[in-house]
Amino acid sequence: MKIELWVIGKTNEKYLEAGIAVFEKRLGHYIPFSMTEVPDVKRQKDSVALRHEEGQKILGKLSDDDLLILLDENGKQHTSVEFAGWMEKKLAGYGKRMIFLVGGAYGFSPEVYSRANDKISMSKMTFSHQMVRLFFVEQLYRAMTILRNEPYHNE
Repeated sequence: MKIELWVIGKTNEKYLEAGIAVFEKRLGHYIPFSMTEVPDVKRQKDSVALRHEEGQKILGKLSDDDLLILLDENGKQHTSVEFAGWMEKKLAGYGKRMIFLVGGAYGFSPEVYSRANDKISMSKMTFSHQMVRLFFVEQLYRAMTILRNEPYHNE
């Protein structure tokens, strides 16, 4: 199964791009992984219209057999070990792509919530949408090393 991280808009901080690149490269040793930037919608519209338009872009890129996981503040929280176990189950039982989605500044449209197969939360704290990208790819890499009993994660 291929794992993809979809994000709204570009990363505009070089230090985040560098960190993401480190973990993208490391992930390549474990699983097929890619990150896709979905163009953001210009902010001239109200937040409801903006979420709807971003949602339509996202839904238009999905296939019926894609597993869509929202990175959402109201999703289930996991420890790193729990997330690794969750990933193991998902990798064993689904189609060709598992897509993790980081929403835009105003979150997800109701249509995207309806299409989602699951929601996970990175933390009870609020992070910028750009930082979540780095945190997520690091946690995904950590999960892969946990599943292989490698020493990256200390317990």
